Amino acid sequence: MLSTVTGKVQILPDTVSCRIAAGEVVERPASVVKELIDNSLDAGSTLITVEVEEGGRQVIRVMDNGAGMTRMDAQLACQRFATSKLRSEEDLLTLMTMGFRGEALPSIASVSRFCLKTVPLESTLGTQTQSMGGVAWEVQDYTGSQGTQVEVRDLFFNTPGRLKFLKTIPTEFSKICYVIQQAAAVHPEIHFRLRHQNHTVLEYPAVPTRQDRLLQIYGPEFLERFLPVTYHAGSFQLTGFTVSPHHARTSRAPQEIFVNGRPIKNTTISHAVHEAYGSFLPKGKHPQFIVFIHLDPQTVDINVHPTKREVRFSHPEFIHTGVLRGIKALFFTQPSPDTISNDHNEKPVPVAPHPHPARPTSWALHVAPAPFQHVSEFPGAGTNRPSPLSLFVQEPLSVYAGKKQPCDVYPLGQIHHTYLLGQINQDVFIVDQHTAHERVRFERLLRSWKKKEILQQRLLIPEPVELLPHQGELLEEWQAFLAQAGLEVERFGATSYVVRAIPALLGNISVGSLVLELLDELSEWQSTDALDNTIKPILATMACQSAVQAGRPMTQPEITILLQDWAQENFPMTCPHGRRVAIRHSLEELHTMFARPLK
Repeated sequence: MLSTVTGKVQILPDTVSCRIAAGEVVERPASVVKELIDNSLDAGSTLITVEVEEGGRQVIRVMDNGAGMTRMDAQLACQRFATSKLRSEEDLLTLMTMGFRGEALPSIASVSRFCLKTVPLESTLGTQTQSMGGVAWEVQDYTGSQGTQVEVRDLFFNTPGRLKFLKTIPTEFSKICYVIQQAAAVHPEIHFRLRHQNHTVLEYPAVPTRQDRLLQIYGPEFLERFLPVTYHAGSFQLTGFTVSPHHARTSRAPQEIFVNGRPIKNTTISHAVHEAYGSFLPKGKHPQFIVFIHLDPQTVDINVHPTKREVRFSHPEFIHTGVLRGIKALFFTQPSPDTISNDHNEKPVPVAPHPHPARPTSWALHVAPAPFQHVSEFPGAGTNRPSPLSLFVQEPLSVYAGKKQPCDVYPLGQIHHTYLLGQINQDVFIVDQHTAHERVRFERLLRSWKKKEILQQRLLIPEPVELLPHQGELLEEWQAFLAQAGLEVERFGATSYVVRAIPALLGNISVGSLVLELLDELSEWQSTDALDNTIKPILATMACQSAVQAGRPMTQPEITILLQDWAQENFPMTCPHGRRVAIRHSLEELHTMFARPLK
């Protein structure tokens, strides 16, 4: 006898399955924008306009001048597993459009108030279809210009669990900016426009070359910092731009990879780029790159992940080798970094003739050092560079090491304008001048922060800074926080800002570089994170940017005060970023090295 009890396994209704699919495809407003832009690109559009309100939480509207759809296609496009890109299983192997997204429109519609308006080619009469939460679809006539407009309102209105995980308006909008920039980078022939709260934020008119488009996105400094890369091997084609090693920054952004016109994340390619830089990259710096790879579509699987952000290569070792060779070749054809200025606006220091060429080692005694100047305002290098080793004759200075007993500090000299030589009590120290100064400034900034006593230095002439739109949104999100840390920044135009004050401890510093480095650091954090967790990396960045750089000659008083400051901080042996500050050798260790008997 058959049981009449309902089984536990059930077929889900379309409304539920669409919401599940939306969880895979629609993560946030930027995900919606990406899916809709992809559809506009596949429709052959030459102008794509994106309008959003409240960072995309309230309204997302994507308009294009593409081919449009007939009424039948418009209705089918909003149903599950409907696509214009596939006809058979074989098509999956040769797909060169933006990909199979049978879930996109119905998934978006299932978590929003959705409206699609479209007019096909050579027609003024089109179709409008709309729904609320993917149900109760209404279809009617629509009159307008050729193309398609998709409007998404109240995203996640019926899934509060997803809604509560959205970030702040500036954060969500910055993600949308990033999506637009990625699409624009691949398609310089298309005009992209982004409007937020009825204001145009991004405008990328069509340009003839990819380099022109990247200049639109990243600004004029792009050409100063990046090198063009081109490499071909069989079906593998690599083009793009990668940063000069001496222009690398602490930030990883941008690190953009496009495969067959699709933005992806791939560890094989990223590893190849890092391996290509190898020892060319200064410690603590990361490569920035924008690379475009074209492959036979049959050698890459784009359907590994619902968002198409991950791909699988049939021959990953071939891809790794191609990227490695293409980028590594640059570093054997470019001028030496010594002949090119760096990010700190310091002129290259010429190497002076050796003052005593007959001797194997130069010992230059500072008889009359320059007038005393605080360590934050070191003089620039002269045209006659001092010898690699400068020694001082100095009486010991008695200072307190933290809260411990006083100790004697003998500043002895500077080696290669990078390392300080000193004796502290009976121990000999070789100190990295940059990391030591960085650690001293970090400790003092942190103490001032904890006491809420960070003193500001008002700039006599406010420093202008040009930012990308998503950087501006990020800055405004953290503006009050940065003010608490002593950095006062105000909007001065659509993408222009001015810095009016900096922490007084920083002294003479490149304000523009500081702001960019801070934004790179803040992009890794959320505004909801505890300030105590966020402030340390921010203060560390401030300290690093303002500390004396390696390669800068220092006078005897400057070395003296830096060693004193370091001793007063109780000899910290690492900088805030974990790099070593000093090497210490005790008197006993020196005796052992030279096989002397210990006394």
